[in-house]
Amino acid sequence: MIRKVELIDSSDICEIYNYYINNTIITFEEEPVTNEEMEKRIKDVSKELPWFVYDEAGKVLGYAYATKWKTRSGYRYSVELSVYIDKDYRNRGIGSQLYKYLIDSLKEKEIHTLIGGIALPNDKSVKLHEKLGFEKVAHFKEVGYKFNTWIDVGYWQYNPTV
Repeated sequence: MIRKVELIDSSDICEIYNYYINNTIITFEEEPVTNEEMEKRIKDVSKELPWFVYDEAGKVLGYAYATKWKTRSGYRYSVELSVYIDKDYRNRGIGSQLYKYLIDSLKEKEIHTLIGGIALPNDKSVKLHEKLGFEKVAHFKEVGYKFNTWIDVGYWQYNPTV
């Protein structure tokens, strides 16, 4: 079941996200996030934009949210999306379901541009974005650094109101 995030979800969300921090280049964060920090992020994001979780029998198996693309007022109709799935529940369609649900909720908010930033290589994330109608619009070489490696980042864009 997909539902709005609640602060009580922060522990499950941290467990999911901290795996990616500690083991992958998908996020450029390098220090695990505490429950308190995640609660703050949930509060900050969900004031204005949606954050959803995929809940199965009371356990969060994944989450997706939108954040402002940039803070200046001219960017107010553009958002960046993120989705993370529990490592033990990947490849079951949860990410696609969450992303579609998030995208649909943003259409109601009259958001014009959705942006997905992807640390590369990441074929699964690229496939997800392109399956949902996103188009690659940028590729920045060696802009991230993690695990003693320079990492490229690509950006995919989707305009649901066009």
